[in-house]
Amino acid sequence: MDRMKELIDILNNASKAYYQEDRQIMTDLEYDKLYDELCTLEKESGITYGGSPTQRVGYTILSSLQKVKHESPILSLDKTKEPDKLVSWLGDNKGIMSWKLDGLTIVLTYRDGVLQRAVTRGNGEIGEDITHNARYFKNLPGKINFKGELNLRGEGIITFTEFERINSELDDDEVYKNPRNLCSGTVRQLNSKISADRNVMFYAFTLAQAEGMEFERKSEQLDFLAGLGFDVVEHYIVEASDVKDRIKMFAEKIESNDFASDGLVLTFDSIPYSRTLGTTAKFPKDSIAFKWSDEQAETTLLDIEWNTSRTGRINPVAVFEPVDIEGSTVNRASVHNVSVLESLKLGKGDRIKVYKANMIIPQIAENLTCSASAEIPKVCPVCGGETEIRMLKEGRELYCTNPNCSAQRIKALVHYVSRDAMNIEGLSEETIKKFAEIGILDNYTDIYSIKNHDEIKKMDGFGQKSFDNLVSAIEKSKTVPLENFINALGINQVGLSNAKLLCRHYNNDIDAIVNADPEELKEIEGFGEVIAHSIHAYFANEKNLELFNKAVALLHFTKPAEVTDKLSGVNFVITGDVEKFKNRNEVKTLIESLGGKVTGSVTSKTNYLINNDVNSTSSKNKKAKELGIPIITEDEFIKMTE
Repeated sequence: MDRMKELIDILNNASKAYYQEDRQIMTDLEYDKLYDELCTLEKESGITYGGSPTQRVGYTILSSLQKVKHESPILSLDKTKEPDKLVSWLGDNKGIMSWKLDGLTIVLTYRDGVLQRAVTRGNGEIGEDITHNARYFKNLPGKINFKGELNLRGEGIITFTEFERINSELDDDEVYKNPRNLCSGTVRQLNSKISADRNVMFYAFTLAQAEGMEFERKSEQLDFLAGLGFDVVEHYIVEASDVKDRIKMFAEKIESNDFASDGLVLTFDSIPYSRTLGTTAKFPKDSIAFKWSDEQAETTLLDIEWNTSRTGRINPVAVFEPVDIEGSTVNRASVHNVSVLESLKLGKGDRIKVYKANMIIPQIAENLTCSASAEIPKVCPVCGGETEIRMLKEGRELYCTNPNCSAQRIKALVHYVSRDAMNIEGLSEETIKKFAEIGILDNYTDIYSIKNHDEIKKMDGFGQKSFDNLVSAIEKSKTVPLENFINALGINQVGLSNAKLLCRHYNNDIDAIVNADPEELKEIEGFGEVIAHSIHAYFANEKNLELFNKAVALLHFTKPAEVTDKLSGVNFVITGDVEKFKNRNEVKTLIESLGGKVTGSVTSKTNYLINNDVNSTSSKNKKAKELGIPIITEDEFIKMTE
């Protein structure tokens, strides 16, 4: 099975390089040989993993997730932080100690070796059907060598490495706070392609039923599941005498783990004994959770450092006198954002208590003196550019508003070449990073000089064909709507929608846009003081204007699409999946071509919320109902445009 997983990774990486990155990392002969080996192993073992290239099928898009009632309730576990309680709880019995993975509990059903259904835990009584996504879990067998019905439970997780990768590709207002939230959001997506791209892992921890088979011990069940191709949670058989040693062993592994855990689980190994215990109203009596004690230490806050990320977000970090916690010395902890900083009332010299969340991440537990003297910087610590506070879903965040800040350079270039901006295919973030590292790319105008750098052909992953394709894509991108170019600049608060409003207001007159007065900009419908200030400040910056003029001299701006006033003054919000259009962006484009506007959140200024699931309990639907805003389907919207 290890060889099968190795082959799946090799072949999938080769396919990604060939089809998505226009580079070949192995010959067709080598690929076919490995593919045939994988097919043989799958046939011999009767096991096929969902991520296998032999199982590629079209992705599934659902309009909503079906609710499913569990055959038996999935109860939560009683908890303790005392190792001695685990010892007395186990008594003279043998138990199984394993990780308590911090992900999403999922119930799987197989019939005659084929995955039939995957359901989330939900509230323990009713979960949601996520089968369309589970088929793409990276390590989950889609087919197993077992006849009859098989039911099991396990945890869906996303590793720290994958969490960092995914968050780095999301906009700041879309990033997830931790891997558990990301996993939950991923497995509940309606479009299975999203789940497939995020490498969810599944670890089995309980066999509920294997038709026609009986077991005496849970450890035998886990061995049975492993034999069928499932990855099972790391576990050990323990007795009371070695419980504490095992706890220590698990604790020592935490910092090197690539997954989150919020403790351990101890369960009786004997199945007949477990059955005699039954349950309480809330907990099963045959298992108990051990939670890390979150050892705290008191120390003195020395400073708040502000670090600018490549997205422009400026993150506060608490620096304090070193303390020993959970076996290591720590002297720094993230404060997350301005909201957290203010809620903790931090300031230099404060006495604070710190701990390690899940024994890994240093956090501030409490501020004992609450001086609230920490100052929020008015300029970026990297470039000296003006800062501003923005409200995102995780709270108030501090940002550098200078798009040419060196800390933001890579992200700015990635945005410049993106689909809704200049749409330059072949310039991935990794490629941009490589070019920046060797001095080919410093700012967006350097993109148009790439054709002069023949040394690119000698770089890993490049050749004459790749180089020619990239140069061709860059040349093609030079003919572009002005609104896309304005969006590509990355002016704060000016995405494609506001860029369209700006260009429309000034009839695509570049000089008028560059020299626009803030008071005049404020009068554009949908704009306000913040947007007006951002646009004026951008073009008032000499470096920004120099790059802008250099790029304008190289570009050809297409004639804007004719705009009618059929939806003039009408504000829409779009949510959920669409059926009659390719994507929500296409709906947005139509609305704007008819004079309407699309925003991201429902407010009192919203006229219609477009959602095919009018009975959804989503936050946007709830807000629309609270404000008395009509919720319409695509069909109803289409009738409005006719």
